[in-house]
Amino acid sequence: MTKQDKVAFTIQTLQELYPTIPVPLDHQDPYTLLIAVLLSAQSTDVRVNKITPLLFERADNPYDMVKLTVEEIREIIKPVGLSPMKSKGIHGLSKILIEKYNGAVPQEMELLEELPAVGHKTASVVVSQAFGIPAFPVDTHIHRLLYRWGFSNGKNVVQTEKDAKRLFPKALWNDLHLQIIWYGREYSPARGWNLEKDIITKTIGRKSVLNDYYKTKKTAI
Repeated sequence: MTKQDKVAFTIQTLQELYPTIPVPLDHQDPYTLLIAVLLSAQSTDVRVNKITPLLFERADNPYDMVKLTVEEIREIIKPVGLSPMKSKGIHGLSKILIEKYNGAVPQEMELLEELPAVGHKTASVVVSQAFGIPAFPVDTHIHRLLYRWGFSNGKNVVQTEKDAKRLFPKALWNDLHLQIIWYGREYSPARGWNLEKDIITKTIGRKSVLNDYYKTKKTAI
């Protein structure tokens, strides 16, 4: 199977498994998505989705958010972790959105990345999910799977993103990055991985990954 065949098989399988693709983080608009993605750093989507309703009940737009103090924001978001940094970022970026963008979230990656606590991945998620602009945000699931599938060397997320954008058609980026995330969670997790359920890796996976998997299984028996 050529690499092109493997890419085609992956796309087809993901489209069959996820014809409709839910967005993991609950939100109402670009601003609430931006805040939710910022909160999700080193946390889980489930935990973030429990906290954002409490935060957005108090402030679901930058104008109301800046009325809260950094400490008030921090108290609400503590359960998601990294609350000192995230609360300062939320308050700071809300103030900038008001001062520079009339309260609106900019659609340009470079402008988003200038906001406090907003990195490349966060900006990529916002432009793709809020504005429909092609992007390929790489989280731990995508980084892990593209290595397992032999599509990237796994050295860092920057390289993984470049490889993903090179391999997959641009028109599919926004769907694919979500499909791969859901697939990673359901069929190819980091822990408790069952290759028999992971049809993509079982079919096209990197030989060293498959060999290591079977060695581990033999050792466990």
